[in-house]
Amino acid sequence: MLLSDKTAIISGAASPRGIGLATARRFAAEGARVAILDIEAGAAADAAATLGPTHIGLGCNVADKASCEKAVGSVIDAFGAVDVLVNNAGITQPVKFLDISSVDWDRIQDVNLKGILFLSQAVIPHMRARKSGSIACMSSVSAQRGGGIFGGPHYSAAKAGVLGLAKAMAREFGPDGIRVNCVTPGLIGTDITAGKLTDEMRAKILEGIPLGRLGDASDVAGIYTFLASDLSAYVTGAVIDVNGGMLIH
Repeated sequence: MLLSDKTAIISGAASPRGIGLATARRFAAEGARVAILDIEAGAAADAAATLGPTHIGLGCNVADKASCEKAVGSVIDAFGAVDVLVNNAGITQPVKFLDISSVDWDRIQDVNLKGILFLSQAVIPHMRARKSGSIACMSSVSAQRGGGIFGGPHYSAAKAGVLGLAKAMAREFGPDGIRVNCVTPGLIGTDITAGKLTDEMRAKILEGIPLGRLGDASDVAGIYTFLASDLSAYVTGAVIDVNGGMLIH
């Protein structure tokens, strides 16, 4: 198994159809012990229970530094170590540029970008002391193409910020044995997209995807698994597209 004896934290992983929980399931199947973090503690605990008794679920508001530090401390107490961090938590909002309010901007930036800063800050000192670790960060194709299907410009800005932040982290912490990489999914079938795509929208989107289908959460989970495993031991500062060819550049 690819992740035997590894321990992993995955944020935003309680949603039943989400990328986070799909990743948690894949990690568990590959031998990892998984800590699911979610803003809803009960949902996190329930999601972890579906993986088996060796996994845990904890409440964590990634936009709050103290909450991140408390959650990471609890994971280290439970598992003794953290080998992998998947910064998966994120939110979106379909709003046009001129309609973005200060509140909208702050909310999207706080969860999607500041959340990666705070949770990574909580984990990195531990990884640094062990001279080992893999951090994967969720960005989006919308950061690369200047907009998506369901996210507004402030979402694109936050996800573009993730790319810059992760590359800076990779450069700074590479000497400590910590790898940091990004995943940029295209349109993935999750609870965020459920019920929002009309047949006409779907057909139009598929015309621009060479592989001819929308993505599945398991498609992204597979890339997260690669980045968490020793198969990617010499990969850091990378951006891996998971979009079926929607953006070829």
